[in-house]
Amino acid sequence: MLKTTINLEPGKKVYFASDQHFGAPNPKESKIREERFIRWMDEIKHDAQVLFLMGDLFDFWHEWKHVIPKGYVRVLGKIAELKDRGIHIYFFVGNHDLWMKDYLEEEIGCTVFYKKQYFEMGGKQFLLAHGDGLGPGDKGYKRMKKVFTNPVAQWFFKWLHPDIAMKIALYMSQKNKMISGDEDKEFLGEDKEFLIIYSKKKLETEKIDYFIYGHRHLPMVLDLQGKAKYINLGDWISYFTYGVFEKDFELKTFGKK
Repeated sequence: MLKTTINLEPGKKVYFASDQHFGAPNPKESKIREERFIRWMDEIKHDAQVLFLMGDLFDFWHEWKHVIPKGYVRVLGKIAELKDRGIHIYFFVGNHDLWMKDYLEEEIGCTVFYKKQYFEMGGKQFLLAHGDGLGPGDKGYKRMKKVFTNPVAQWFFKWLHPDIAMKIALYMSQKNKMISGDEDKEFLGEDKEFLIIYSKKKLETEKIDYFIYGHRHLPMVLDLQGKAKYINLGDWISYFTYGVFEKDFELKTFGKK
């Protein structure tokens, strides 16, 4: 398996955040959450060596040849500031921003991933992914993703006027509970959580110390049979949680407004 090795510098940390869903439920309410996320990035920029954005930064994102969605200027500007300070930015495409192309790479210098990735940091082995479509179940989403990633469907969508396309996409995103819904509020048990099932299966053949995902929205740190830790990063809708790794992993909550 391909693996990226990151040599941590003394006093430096690795940060993780996922599922901001900026744009939802509307621009006014989203901006409040955006400002809170910007304050967090301002706080971590002094000791961050790496920032992993683990997917669904936007509630919907689509790149046309000459057009990107309106808004998010301060968020993108702050990410660019961190990159300019020498912080490595890794962006995992989620199920809401899977139409990401090369904008963040060309304009900011982020490294964009479309699938799970393996990293070694501080002598520990990591498997990182947004989490959508992994493991058993989630069949409805898997069928939907085949449609969304179909080249023919994407070709037709890009010829819609962006105003019309964005209106349709944002409506579908919110009405289909693609942001955190009631089903994300409770832990279902290790035998029913599909990402935990997937992680345990991986442990049968691979040495992994940390599995880190987004997508699920419910913040969790679980010990997997004493072999590894399963982490879901939560979200920036209800929980405002994030991960930090130096010698060990911690899941934290960013302070009150």
